[in-house]
Amino acid sequence: MYAVTVLTQLCIYAILTLSLNLVTGLAGQVSLGHAAFFGLGAYTVGVLTTRGFPFLTAWLLAAVVAAGWGLLLGSISLRLREDFLAIASIAFNFVVVAALLYLPYFGGAYGISGIPKPMGSVAFSVLVLATTLGVAWCHERLRRSDLGLAWMSLRESEAAAEALGVDVRRFKVTAFVLGTGLAGVAGGLYAAYIGVIRPEDFGFPLSVTLLAMVAVGGMGTMWGPLAGAFLLGGFAQAFAFVHNYQLVLYGLLLAVVMRYRPQGLLGRRPT
Repeated sequence: MYAVTVLTQLCIYAILTLSLNLVTGLAGQVSLGHAAFFGLGAYTVGVLTTRGFPFLTAWLLAAVVAAGWGLLLGSISLRLREDFLAIASIAFNFVVVAALLYLPYFGGAYGISGIPKPMGSVAFSVLVLATTLGVAWCHERLRRSDLGLAWMSLRESEAAAEALGVDVRRFKVTAFVLGTGLAGVAGGLYAAYIGVIRPEDFGFPLSVTLLAMVAVGGMGTMWGPLAGAFLLGGFAQAFAFVHNYQLVLYGLLLAVVMRYRPQGLLGRRPT
């Protein structure tokens, strides 16, 4: 059962890295607040299911709520670029965590406990695995579509893309809505599987960890974020006894990869 638990958590990380890759790896919009959307999805499921809502309804609303806030951040991103967008996403992450922490409706520092699981542990793990495979399939279809090509043109140069007729505003917002919506999907699964959520679970350190997973695996690919999720997520499980130093170790690993293979482990070398 321990192996099933670890695999389930790694699959949730995989969904998160794929969702972040849509925003950062493909569209080139640096987001350092992705954990906030993960938390919004988790708290939506936590609040609704503990008040009697069916899991599937709450799960769907988790994606909608996260995507709605993604639409807001995406709209803000139209006026911001590079470092300023990264700072805005960090601020958004801190605001969301503060709201979850200080508003009694969300349980405050104690969070939400007793979140019901809609099915047995093994069956739920199968649902998580199936969702991961579905998200990976959708990610690849998007990456190879005209939408994906438009995103990658934005990543290389917004000015050049706009000169070629790409609707920069529409495609940037679309990337945020889809990416954050999928983060909400992952959050809903996490809340139902763990059963207890707290504000600190979705703080800025998790956003940095997710970005490190995508960067180490290889931005802009499908297998890169998956490899990063399983590599760094598995590392966290294997070295749980040094939990307080995991971010330091992640930083060192990221520095080594960026020094010797800046495109990531599975990324393509620029030609």
